[in-house]
Amino acid sequence: MRPVIFSLLGIDVPAYFAMLSVGFALATYVGARQVARLGLDREVIIDLGLAMVIAGVIGSRVLHVIADGYFWDYVHLCTDPSKVDWHISRSHCLHRSVDGLWDEARHVCHPREANCFAWAAFWAGGLTYYGGLIGASAYAVYFLKREGFPFWKAADMAGFAVALGLAWGRMGCFLAGCCFGVEYHGALAAYFPPWSPASEAQFKSHRLHSESLPALPVHPTQLYESLGCLAIAAVAYGLVTPRKRYDGQVFLFFLGAYSVLRACLEALRNDDRGGMLGLSTSQLISVAIVATLWPASRYLRARAARIRQIRDSGVAVG
Repeated sequence: MRPVIFSLLGIDVPAYFAMLSVGFALATYVGARQVARLGLDREVIIDLGLAMVIAGVIGSRVLHVIADGYFWDYVHLCTDPSKVDWHISRSHCLHRSVDGLWDEARHVCHPREANCFAWAAFWAGGLTYYGGLIGASAYAVYFLKREGFPFWKAADMAGFAVALGLAWGRMGCFLAGCCFGVEYHGALAAYFPPWSPASEAQFKSHRLHSESLPALPVHPTQLYESLGCLAIAAVAYGLVTPRKRYDGQVFLFFLGAYSVLRACLEALRNDDRGGMLGLSTSQLISVAIVATLWPASRYLRARAARIRQIRDSGVAVG
C-alpha cells in the first residue's frame, strides 16, 4: 500500500489519482491511434480524452456523494459537524492527521471544524467508476455531436480503450488501499497495514481491536478487477473489433462484460458502497446496464441495416 506515490514541489500526489490519470492518458492514446487507422480525425479524440478526465472525475465524485451512503455526512459536515460520527479509536481521533473531537459518552469521533467543500475533495478519494462512466459518456455525446464525429465509431474505440485505462485505475486503488475485499486467508490474500481503510473497516465491524493493528488478510479485489479489465480489453480489441457487424457492438460488449465482472466482484468487496434491495449501488447499475443490452443491440442492428440500404440506393449518407 502506497497512498502517496510521489511528491512534486512539496505537494503529495495520491497514488489513485496518479494511476487514474495514467489510465486516462493510455486510453486516449490507444483510442487516437485506432481512430487514425479508420481515417478519422485523431485530434478530436485527443481533445475529447482531456475533457473526459474532468467530466469523469465530476461524475465519479457526484455519484459517490449521492449513492455511497455519505450524503448526509457531507451535509452535516457543512451545517453541524457534531452530527458526523467517525467510528475510529480515541488515539486515531486525536492524532494530528485527523485532529478530531472525541465524544467520550458515545465513543465516536467528530470533525473539529465545519467544511462545506469536503464533498468536492476528489483528491482525497471517494470516486465511483460508474459515476465517472456516466459523466464522461454524457460529455462525449455532446462533444462528438458538436464536432460532427460519428458517435458509435468513437464508442467502439472506447470499448477497449476504457477497459485498458480502468485496469490502471484499479492498480491505483490497490496502492491507495481502497475497494478492498472481504476477509480471505488463501494464497492470493492481500495484507494491508495499520490505519489502512481495511483495518479501519475491520475495527468498525469489531473484527480488530484497533485500527493501529495490521488488517486481517483480504481478497485483493482491486487486482482481480484490473486483470479482468485487461482481459476485456484484449477480447474487445482482438476478437470483437475485427468481427463486429455494426457500429456500437464493441462498446456493448464492453458494457456487458464489465457489468458482469463488477457485479461478481462486488460480492467480494467489503468497503462501504451504499445500495438497496440487498445489492450495492454498482450491482444495481450493472443489472440496469445488462437489461438494456438486448434492446440497444436490436436498435443498432436496425440502424446499421438502414444505413446499408441508403448506401445501396446511392443516396449520400452524412
